[in-house]
Amino acid sequence: MIRAEKISKYFGGKRALGPVSFEIKDGETVGFLGLNGAGKTTALRILACDLRPSGGTISIGEADAVADPHSVRQQIGFLPENPPLYQDMTVSDYLFFAGQLRGMSRGEVDRRLPTVLAVTHLQGSGQELIGHLSHGYRQRVGVAQAIIHNPTLLILDEPTRGLDPVQIVEMRNLIHELKENHTVLISSHILTEISQTCDRLLVLGAGEIIASGTEKELTTGLAEVKSITVIVRADSTESSPYRGSRLKDKKEKEPAKESTSPKDSQNESSKEETKDQGKDNEKKKETKEKDRDKAADGEEAESPKNGADPVAGCIEAVEGVKSVTSATAPYEDARIYHISCTSDVRAEVSRAIVKAGHDLLKLDHGQSELESTFLKLVQGDSDASN
Repeated sequence: MIRAEKISKYFGGKRALGPVSFEIKDGETVGFLGLNGAGKTTALRILACDLRPSGGTISIGEADAVADPHSVRQQIGFLPENPPLYQDMTVSDYLFFAGQLRGMSRGEVDRRLPTVLAVTHLQGSGQELIGHLSHGYRQRVGVAQAIIHNPTLLILDEPTRGLDPVQIVEMRNLIHELKENHTVLISSHILTEISQTCDRLLVLGAGEIIASGTEKELTTGLAEVKSITVIVRADSTESSPYRGSRLKDKKEKEPAKESTSPKDSQNESSKEETKDQGKDNEKKKETKEKDRDKAADGEEAESPKNGADPVAGCIEAVEGVKSVTSATAPYEDARIYHISCTSDVRAEVSRAIVKAGHDLLKLDHGQSELESTFLKLVQGDSDASN
């Protein structure tokens, strides 16, 4: 159990953290989430006994981290934002050195080293110079030095910083393995990493904890879906004007109709437009109102006439939809629709599209709930501090 009560840190007259209070249970994986300068690194350095707080108390297990930091350090493994690596040492020599700094005998390091190399996937790199390793492998060595003495508490400050996408996935998998045997604290401003690795979040802003809880607890009541994206197969109905190559193939197989002169076609078209122009607006308005009523009753909405997009029409008929725009999807025979809405209407939109006879290929909201919540929290904190 980690218990922090009213801890604070000042650098001269500038407050970097606090006062903040929190508790972390054994076996939890907790994420410290916040913008740059929010106080994440300061908080983790204090918990790692790398930085003495200006005020407050911290207990880790039964030990007082402020009064007796040396005994507490034996229970802690710390990966700082910039790992303390010696470039001219081999991986194995460096881990021996790190273990002896932690008070381990050479025999203890010998017995522990194969396990550490296996957990961090460094089995084939023991005799390589650290300076010759890639950034991702150096991060693994940093994690290895943090767990060489098998601590109960593992603190990782921005563990995915500077990693490429493949290395980020590897580090995420490594953290999941470490969670099985350690209490883990992670700081990050990357929302996906926090949400996929942590059981609980502490959101910091301007040196204070502005929210805490699980992702579900934080997003409940704060996150709002304002934008929805759907992808629909373009030729899923006979009336769709976006039917891609299949429509083209069908037209090529149809027998040619009797042609008319361009002048006759133009005159006939002009007469048709003049005749129907006064009726179009009224018909569109009536159709949209009927579609909205039918969508509310769970009935199938009618497809808009006069060459309008029937998919956009059935989406617009859903209550809560403000506007719909569409474009060609990045793959064949599909359209992508961007929907602006006043509430979460994902379920209603999907039902309307399917009931209208269209093939719904994908539906997603434009902003993740955690991202939306995080922005609301930090922006609200910024407004309050100004």
